[in-house]
Amino acid sequence: MQYAILGRTGVKVSRICLGTATFGVAPTAQDADQLVGAAIDLGINFVDTADVYGNMPVFDRPGAPAAADREPAEQILGRALRGRRDEMVIATKSNGIVGHDINDRGLSRRHIIRQVESSLRRLNTDYIDLYYAHDPDPDTPLEQTLAAYDDLIRQGKILYIGLSNHPAWQVTQALWIADDRRLQTPVATQVKYNLIDRAAERELGPASQRFGLSIIPYAPLHGGLLADLGVLDREVSGDQRFGAAGFSDAEIGIAREVDRHSRDWGLAPYQVSLAWLMAQPAVASVIVGAETVDELRANATAADLQLDEAQLDALAALAIEPGAFHRRAGDGPEPPATAATAD
Repeated sequence: MQYAILGRTGVKVSRICLGTATFGVAPTAQDADQLVGAAIDLGINFVDTADVYGNMPVFDRPGAPAAADREPAEQILGRALRGRRDEMVIATKSNGIVGHDINDRGLSRRHIIRQVESSLRRLNTDYIDLYYAHDPDPDTPLEQTLAAYDDLIRQGKILYIGLSNHPAWQVTQALWIADDRRLQTPVATQVKYNLIDRAAERELGPASQRFGLSIIPYAPLHGGLLADLGVLDREVSGDQRFGAAGFSDAEIGIAREVDRHSRDWGLAPYQVSLAWLMAQPAVASVIVGAETVDELRANATAADLQLDEAQLDALAALAIEPGAFHRRAGDGPEPPATAATAD
């Protein structure tokens, strides 16, 4: 396993981060202990969860227990980490809808503090390493959210903060506010990013690189499509796991090209896809939502793989995200003609 520094914290995290969104469904609550143990044995010291993971209806699947009968992913993870908690850097989040009350959501001071306390209980820990704002909250000023985080850091309940699913301009705004008010600054951004979905490269990537934040991509294998084309034969695949649509023809076309390149190079598509992503600027770790120990072990092999420049370029050319700004003024006037000189 290889490691990278998380932002400017000095904390080293494994290049593979264990995702827990479907804990309680796949893996089951009983199998999650084995999966977490295997992660630690593989050298994975970074795990990602959230207050809405595991026991919400969006994660329902045929044959799985109903949402009301499932434990929260945080609780399953906390039990799996008993006696080994300090071996793992735990990231969790809030802002999702966790109840029926009008205030059971958002990034207000009230909701953040309540959710941090709830997460600490479920995780069976007295501190959270990295705490994300799961999504932007248009109803709460960012100043209030950052001030609440700063207070929780001073209390030792959270150590570092991050922003998930925030556009680059809001990340930059958060840095301005924190600097102006002498608050703790975000150290990481989390965003969907993979060989098919490249929107992060337009502004968030350059901003994170410039300001020293780590990017922690989720869905690095695009719902399994970049792992193995066999996922197309599954009853539930891609964002169907979360109640959304399946894969488009364009997405499948890119995956077929990744599969072709991988076979030419004697590698597996999941290795190539993850290794490409880990080679991108500012990417510290990629979140892998493995559902079995075998999947996790296979994905972990990508951490030790380094693609050469030709391979990286071939993959990057499959889907190009246009830059945020384009030079439209041309290359200036034609240079003056040079008079011929006699020999």
